[in-house]
Amino acid sequence: MTAYTDSTSEANWQAWQDSWDRQQEFYLPDREERFRVMLDMTEALVGPEPRVLDLACGTGSISARVLRRFPAARCTGVDLDPALLTIARGSFEGDERVEFVSADLTGPEWTRALPHRSYDAVLTATALHWLRLPQLSALYGQLAGVLREGGVFMNADHMPDGSTPRISEAAHAFARIRWERSGAGGSKPWIDWWQRIAGEPELADAVAERYRIFGNPVNGDHADGEVQSAGWHAETLRASGFAEARQVWCSPEDGMVLGLR
Repeated sequence: MTAYTDSTSEANWQAWQDSWDRQQEFYLPDREERFRVMLDMTEALVGPEPRVLDLACGTGSISARVLRRFPAARCTGVDLDPALLTIARGSFEGDERVEFVSADLTGPEWTRALPHRSYDAVLTATALHWLRLPQLSALYGQLAGVLREGGVFMNADHMPDGSTPRISEAAHAFARIRWERSGAGGSKPWIDWWQRIAGEPELADAVAERYRIFGNPVNGDHADGEVQSAGWHAETLRASGFAEARQVWCSPEDGMVLGLR
């Protein structure tokens, strides 16, 4: 069973932020490595004081790492999930370097909700697989208009390689075994986390609204998403107005594609 830090009657937002990171790391043991590469490439291409759009930001995991490494950076987090945004806003309360916006990335005018007209970097991780391909293609076109010339976009997500089915199946089977071994008898940290957070008075209303928007994770809430190869992402970014795009990091099942305006 995954351990979580108990919150008190006065919400401990950082504890919930940390517990989110732990349940994500259960599925993504190399999560910090992909973040490191993401920040390395951000610094290499746009410098150590970037204005960052944390896309589908969740609890603000990327923003936290950006600001830890680049104290002079500025971040805007955008997401639709009211529960995760509640944790993000609580975690960063009082930090003038970061702000959060609620917006639906599948809508045609979500960029109007952003506080800035352009960004140096747009960063996202393990989020855009929630979108179907037409939605993701449209989003990539919108991002080309959000980034300044020379700005960088990075998406780290599930990016299977259909050209190596035996390798992919072996990697997936190994991951399932690892999850079962570390899951203490079949515990499912994603579902456990949402069930736990739904019982917190400070978050119960936001979680209920989240379930209304996305569905209850117990019943499966990723059913509408799609995943594609890193090559597809790079090709789609180039077709959407990016000057260059390619994979810059990968694990056996995931990848990270970088697009340069």
